[in-house]
Amino acid sequence: MTPTNGTELMHQFLPASPFVGALDLRLEEIGEGTASLRMPFDAERTTYGDVVHGGAIAALVDTAAMVTAWAGAPLPEQMRGATVSLSLEYVDSARDEDLVAAGRVIRRGRSLCFCEIDVTGEDGRTVAKALATYKIG
Repeated sequence: MTPTNGTELMHQFLPASPFVGALDLRLEEIGEGTASLRMPFDAERTTYGDVVHGGAIAALVDTAAMVTAWAGAPLPEQMRGATVSLSLEYVDSARDEDLVAAGRVIRRGRSLCFCEIDVTGEDGRTVAKALATYKIG
């Protein structure tokens, strides 16, 4: 089925992406300029003991920013996108727990989309916060 908007595109893209599959990222929610992804805990993504590696968190954030930017966006003539910038602050460690990245569009321009992403642990505490700029088309 050919997607008619960015939301439909993400529903098709995520299950087909090898990287998303390797991290076992799961789309929890997608709306108009919002998205939420879960990364289940896996000992393969730890840095030491049961502490989730910062690189795995960054990959979750980057993917959440992409999905958020496409969420509700019209499809461009050329189906391409890229993260232009990503600023990530680690606020707390994540230990032996699933993480959820919730994104929202702050501003959508013609091709650039500015997003805010919050990563929380299972108890709702903030693990990381990010600002991302994503280019569509």
